Amino acid sequence: MSDIAPSHPLSRRFAPRPASVGEARRFVRKVLGQDAGETCEVAELLVDELVSNAVLHARSVVEVTIRPREDRTEIRVSDERSGLGLMPQQEFHPFAATGQGLSLVQRLATRYGVESGGGRKTVWFEVGPASTPPVPSSWGTAAQDPGPRRTVTLIDLPGSLYTASHRNRHELLRELALAAFGGDTLGVRPEDLAVAHDANHMISVWVTAALERQPPSEVGTSTLTLSVPADASPSVLVLRQVLDQAEEAARDGRMLARPAVPAVRALRSWLFGQIAGQLAGGHPTAWTVVPRDPTPGPLETVPFDPVQVRDSRTPTVAADEENRIVAVNAAAAGMLGWEPDALVGRRLLTIIPEHLRQRHKEAFTSLLFTGRARILGRSVPLPALHRDGRQVPIRLVIQTQHTADGRTLFVAHLIPRAGEAASGVRERTGEETEAQQPHPEARPVVTPEGRPEDGRPDDPRAAAPVGSEAMARLAMIVDTGRAVTDSSDPDGGLREVCRILTGRFADWCVIDLFGLDGTGERVGVVRRDRHGRPAAGFEGALPPLSGSARGPLARVLRGAGPLLLPGSGADEPPGQVGSPLDARHRALFETLGADSAVVAALRARRDVLGAITLARTTPHRPFTEADLAFVDDLAHGIAVGLDNTRLYEETRGIAEQLQRSLLPVLPELPHLDVAARYVPSSVTAEVGGDWYDCFVLPRGDLAVTIGDVAGHDLAAAVAMSQLRSMLRGIAVDREEPPGEVVRRLDIANHTLYREATATCVYGLVRGPEQGPWEFVHSAAGHLPPLITTEDGETRYLEEGTGLMLGTGFDMPRPATAVALPPRATVLLYTDGLVERRGEGLEQSLARLRRHTADLAREPLDVFLDELLIRLGADGADDIALLALRPVPPER
Repeated sequence: MSDIAPSHPLSRRFAPRPASVGEARRFVRKVLGQDAGETCEVAELLVDELVSNAVLHARSVVEVTIRPREDRTEIRVSDERSGLGLMPQQEFHPFAATGQGLSLVQRLATRYGVESGGGRKTVWFEVGPASTPPVPSSWGTAAQDPGPRRTVTLIDLPGSLYTASHRNRHELLRELALAAFGGDTLGVRPEDLAVAHDANHMISVWVTAALERQPPSEVGTSTLTLSVPADASPSVLVLRQVLDQAEEAARDGRMLARPAVPAVRALRSWLFGQIAGQLAGGHPTAWTVVPRDPTPGPLETVPFDPVQVRDSRTPTVAADEENRIVAVNAAAAGMLGWEPDALVGRRLLTIIPEHLRQRHKEAFTSLLFTGRARILGRSVPLPALHRDGRQVPIRLVIQTQHTADGRTLFVAHLIPRAGEAASGVRERTGEETEAQQPHPEARPVVTPEGRPEDGRPDDPRAAAPVGSEAMARLAMIVDTGRAVTDSSDPDGGLREVCRILTGRFADWCVIDLFGLDGTGERVGVVRRDRHGRPAAGFEGALPPLSGSARGPLARVLRGAGPLLLPGSGADEPPGQVGSPLDARHRALFETLGADSAVVAALRARRDVLGAITLARTTPHRPFTEADLAFVDDLAHGIAVGLDNTRLYEETRGIAEQLQRSLLPVLPELPHLDVAARYVPSSVTAEVGGDWYDCFVLPRGDLAVTIGDVAGHDLAAAVAMSQLRSMLRGIAVDREEPPGEVVRRLDIANHTLYREATATCVYGLVRGPEQGPWEFVHSAAGHLPPLITTEDGETRYLEEGTGLMLGTGFDMPRPATAVALPPRATVLLYTDGLVERRGEGLEQSLARLRRHTADLAREPLDVFLDELLIRLGADGADDIALLALRPVPPER
């Protein structure tokens, strides 16, 4: 028992310093005594939290009072800041690192509350034995500061991202306070830190209270109205300045807290700017329209959910800040030779090739400890590691997403590079994108009578002439057809169709595609809202179209015309729900709550590609028979666009496979390291004519060549294959100097394929295994080879360059020979690596020199992959790279 054994309240006052937290905890233990067991432990924990809050935020003398009751103990913690109200408490998150004091009181105390008056604020709670039943309690309503107030509107505030921002602000300010208590201000004036603490507290009170009134919508955003003191702007600007100083200290390693990731930092800047700007008379700006770098991902505003990853058909992996995989879908796991569950919990290094692991560690650590993103939001070509050890060429697109409790996760889309998708994974030709804004050409929903959806029949301004309705419907047919044909990703184009139609014509849009074998997939389910985002959980594989299927979806797939379905499809006779596909479609209607719907086939070239379902959920504007002809025309236009896209993809696929089939297996030589890379464009759907080759001539010289045929189509790929074959034959047949080989190639090309124009470099590496070596080359209108020595000296080989192939002029071709020092790197490359729109070639080539000098001592695989990461991200053209390096034998 306690040696004090109080029969009346005992109090002790503590100074506003960190040591007071431990002193208050020991005071509680001394009063209650060790025999109090769990009750004492709970009381110590809660007093620790409340005194910490008072020291950090109230910054006044703290008084702790212990009052024994019959079967419980009351403890009161008071400070001298009565005007500093309590922060409304949101849901308790077990992973949050800070800000859980009052939530702990709620969970562990049997009763609690807060009192203000007489210049003091007191938080009190009661604790007792485990059998003591809790008493309903609350913190009441946060008190508002007196004085005039203004309204601030936050449009489209993302809930999970705000929580992450709040958590980061709290961590930075908490560490600044602790550093200041220890005598290190980290460059922040004490008076500014005090203002920042108060401003941060009040912003949290305003926003949290507003979120309780208006929780985030299904898309993760809320539009909040805050009541803010009219003179709050200076304090908010001081808070912004202090947090900027804290971020700088964190980046310099002077704080343990980490700086914010770019999305959190951008939201913080927007939030402070909105408060200060609107108090100064400015207008609100929605978060969703603020331009940012890196470009925000489609799910930035939505709290992270592993189901989103599992349901995605794009190969996707999500990792946490500890570099561990927390979610992965079947597409990504299958592409890399794993089962999804076997990857969850492993470090991300598991799927990163050995030669890139150190770079990944450095880049990931840099992001966490500097907050600066280098590849977030960009399409970066690099290899992933298959379970069997081989490398899988992908384009990596990483976005940040945040959990409901504010943790940051990194969601990576692993887009297979053209022609190299793993078996069983459907090849994608572009990243899936989901619009974050309403369609730029969105028009009001048009009723069958030609009125806007919300127009009143007796309002002459709401009436629309028949011609206006016809033009609106014609525009829908044009825009939906264009959405399919303009998209490099068919599924993404169909989702855009759904967004257009839910913005103008229906409340829900569902698109199902079926193959010739009857297998189906639901590729788009979009509801009508301000963002037109896909509805989670509905997309994915469908039951097959079987002989027993009788429902409306099966009927249109078998050739029936558009079907009108009133009342959730309830007009189906009992015997027409006879298969899993019927049941799935019926369940969809029940989920949508459709008052009426139309189902129509997507038919092109007499083949049914799938079906589109449009639904309305309001009884005052149902679909009617008059809509069927329009929906049929709409579906036909979509189907024709989809069919043309598929035909184009088939042609493109043939060209890609042809292009890849001609990329050679590189020779292995004891004295020469050789490596190569080929990366298709990340932003176009076209096939380029880039190529490279490397082979050993009969006399032992190594022949290397790289080129680019004009054009981006199947003809360019065919011309590329012909040039490559001719060059091989000419080079091997006579083993002539490079200039003569290029001249003969030009004559053969002009004779056989008069219209084909191209650039190329042909070179030879000569010398015995022990050295010395020389590099002899001739260039036909191509960018010059680049030599980088082991010490980082660089030189472009601009001599030996002549006219491009296909000009029709038969003339001697220049050539040049240079000594090749040991471990020097010769780089051949195509223009996609260096050329940028709006930038001079001289500037582009200078940038390449800087990077090769920096990578001079790296292994060739690292050398090339790093160049692609640094220069090939978001490339608008194909890229081919070929590098060689003489390596003297070890003695």
